[in-house]
Amino acid sequence: MYRSHTCGELRISDVNKQVTLAGWVQRSRKMGGMTFIDLRDRYGITQLVFNEEVDAELCEQANRLGREFVIQIVGTVNERFSKNKNIPTGDIEIIVSELNVLNSALIPPFTIEDNTDGGDDIRMKYRYLDLRRTTVRKNLELRHKMTIEVRKYLDSKGFIEVETPLLIGSTPEGARDFVVPSRMNPGQFYALPQSPQTLKQLLMVSGFDRYFQIAKCFRDEDLRADRQPEFTQIDCEMSFVQQDDVIELFEGMAKYLFKEIRGVELTEPFMRMPWADAMKYYGSDKPDLRFGMKFVELMDIMKGHGFSVFDNAAYIGGICAEGAASYTRKQLDALTEFVKKPQIGAKGMVYARIEADGTVKSSVDKFYTQEVLQQMKAAFGAKPGDLILILSGEDVMKTRKQLNELRLEMGNQLGLRDKNKFALLWIVDFPMFEWSEEEGRLMAMHHPFTHPKDEDIPLLDTNPAAVRADAYDMVCNGIEVGGGSIRIHDAQLQAKMFEILGFTPEKAEEQFGFLMNAFKFGAPPHGGLAYGLDRWVSIFAGLDSIRDCIAFPKNNSGRDVMLDAPSTIDQKQLDELNLIVEVKE
Repeated sequence: MYRSHTCGELRISDVNKQVTLAGWVQRSRKMGGMTFIDLRDRYGITQLVFNEEVDAELCEQANRLGREFVIQIVGTVNERFSKNKNIPTGDIEIIVSELNVLNSALIPPFTIEDNTDGGDDIRMKYRYLDLRRTTVRKNLELRHKMTIEVRKYLDSKGFIEVETPLLIGSTPEGARDFVVPSRMNPGQFYALPQSPQTLKQLLMVSGFDRYFQIAKCFRDEDLRADRQPEFTQIDCEMSFVQQDDVIELFEGMAKYLFKEIRGVELTEPFMRMPWADAMKYYGSDKPDLRFGMKFVELMDIMKGHGFSVFDNAAYIGGICAEGAASYTRKQLDALTEFVKKPQIGAKGMVYARIEADGTVKSSVDKFYTQEVLQQMKAAFGAKPGDLILILSGEDVMKTRKQLNELRLEMGNQLGLRDKNKFALLWIVDFPMFEWSEEEGRLMAMHHPFTHPKDEDIPLLDTNPAAVRADAYDMVCNGIEVGGGSIRIHDAQLQAKMFEILGFTPEKAEEQFGFLMNAFKFGAPPHGGLAYGLDRWVSIFAGLDSIRDCIAFPKNNSGRDVMLDAPSTIDQKQLDELNLIVEVKE
């Protein structure tokens, strides 16, 4: 028996018990003739005591232990004289009578502590060591608990968990596919699924009624803190439902998870905000509603007064930061430089302070009378001590997105984005299509199987760009945590959709014939939703990146620096796959 108890289990009630523990050496301290070792396993830390006067040889053996040595000890539980209130086992220690070194260890490349000295790159290279850190391990324990609760909730609602294949056909709509060459079918390729979309729809045709899967998905796209090339979805589909049915069930699931995982009771229905309003008032289809600063458009007030930047703009809008009039010129200049960053792209920023007496002091005073500035102040409902920040531009949507970045930055600077506060809402009434300059055609904003709003179906023939989708996204704290739609279940409507998206009948048949044919055999009305498991866990754990809630993540270049992947493969493997590799400069 390697251990009778874990390193997080023993308490004062266990005093005088003889126990066997096994784990890793966290740290060692020598004080006079005593040696103290903190022994760590997944469950916690227990202090071990070696006394030179009692057993000099055993104490000397303990002094030779290094960090991360794997050891087993036998000893007696003793009440600790100097108790440690910071750990659950802090009232006891083990007086060791026997020590076995199960494995020695090299000096680790970084300290395996909550506050480590290892940077991201070195921690990812030695991820198996990083996972020993309590802070990282707790994220994976949280992920485990969340998947258990997801399964419990969905099972209680009549869902069946069904696995779908990872080797499927490529569907170029949307993000780029990861492709896998087939040795048995030379010159042909599988794709890894971006989602199980068509397969879960086929399960609805099969009569499974309510399906779910905690599914691995793959997208070959540019990465950032909340995006990985492979990620995990809580993927769900339901038959005989309308939009309200799906929203109500999965809003219930979100409330259940908040209560079970975070102990947060959400009793009010989540707000439902049309996409057009989200873009107009927040410049984003995933607005962070933990704080205000709703956009105010100023075209009617600020245009036509001789300030050419505004006079020539297609959009003028601003935000009001409560209590921020104390910002210094240096801080305001830094904000101007922030919005001018290449990734944001604004040309400049105008500000206005509301003084204690109610007058408005602005960076463009010379162009505007106090009467006009007071109209602007009234439009925001601004009060003395507030700060108004204004952007303008020639492209309405682009300028709104820039203003969104400024709003989020102000939220950060003013401490308004509290990770222990949660603001959830649904974004609904998305446009069905968006124009792609690269493709020179309309593209599906979600995917080609999304059902249009019934009342907008006639517009498919006359003005498809105006069609709204039966689609919905759930947003939490400015992060899209899930989304879905009611699906097309009629083969003729699906064919019409493919036509608008530029598919010839032959191309549609080649890529999606299996689905369209299935619809001809009696497809029920259906819809669904997929939650991003990684994003949910990161929100519940209070993380800025999803990487720390994934056991073995990729870096921002899509590389696994621990496994050194992707990498080249042997020529023999290439020959078997009938592949010739040519790297373009």
